[in-house]
Amino acid sequence: MIEIAGIRFKRTGKIYYFDPIDIDLKIDDYVIVETVRGLEFGTVKLLKKVEEESIKGELKPVIRIANQEDENINVENRNKAKEAIIICEQKVKEHGLDMKLISCEYTFDRSKLLFYFTSEGRVDFRELVRDLAAIFKTRIELRQIGVRDQAKFVGGLGCCGRPTCCSTFLSEFSPVSIKMAKDQNLSLNPTKISGICGRLMCCLKYEQEGYECINKKMPRAGEIVKTNRGKATVVSTYTIQELVKVMYEFEEEKEIAYLELDEIKRTREFNKTFIAESISLNVEEYDESELVELERD
Repeated sequence: MIEIAGIRFKRTGKIYYFDPIDIDLKIDDYVIVETVRGLEFGTVKLLKKVEEESIKGELKPVIRIANQEDENINVENRNKAKEAIIICEQKVKEHGLDMKLISCEYTFDRSKLLFYFTSEGRVDFRELVRDLAAIFKTRIELRQIGVRDQAKFVGGLGCCGRPTCCSTFLSEFSPVSIKMAKDQNLSLNPTKISGICGRLMCCLKYEQEGYECINKKMPRAGEIVKTNRGKATVVSTYTIQELVKVMYEFEEEKEIAYLELDEIKRTREFNKTFIAESISLNVEEYDESELVELERD
């Protein structure tokens, strides 16, 4: 068993693992570590012991616990990055590039300056990089990011009224699909199921496992089920409450009832007339291509 330290470089960034060597680390300690980008300033978020065989590749070392001077350098780097993004925006306008700058950051040792941007297409920024390298006297790297990453950098309020999940606690994005919205009986109107990034809301993923578990037992709309009062047609279902809305047909009269899931028995038969009528009454139609677009990263 060997001890590893999980280090995070951004508030909601991924956790990367390093070798603490013989340094006595504690959670929330600031540290200086060696990464592929050079020296970086990070925060200890995890300490644990793992089997040596479970580690793939060589762990980079933790150089030291950050001192006051290191913390001052980190603050200075953030301030310099704010100045750098203003200069870069000016240069982007001079070169007439179709790109929107989102964020900027220095590595701790200032060996590299990274700019993050969004664009609808590919951008030839070679001349821009030359100009920036001449100004800042360091290596320049421009990274094109997607709209979800943009929302993570910028932040904002979701439809729930709270700060977006991606900017507060989500360290990485999970795949979210239209099927999740369908399983949860949500409207397929893109404006109602998409977040500020224009993609499907991340929170659709949170309860999906529970919905999938219950939906396996729930009948479908139009299915004929057996009850204590005879056969009935399922009108709709309430997944979380595990309730089923059914319709009894007695000669020319129809009666609606709400039953618990354990009060019905499925027959796997369907009321074709009811299904046909339901389809004809469904006026909410949305562009399939627009719904597929929401799933893209």
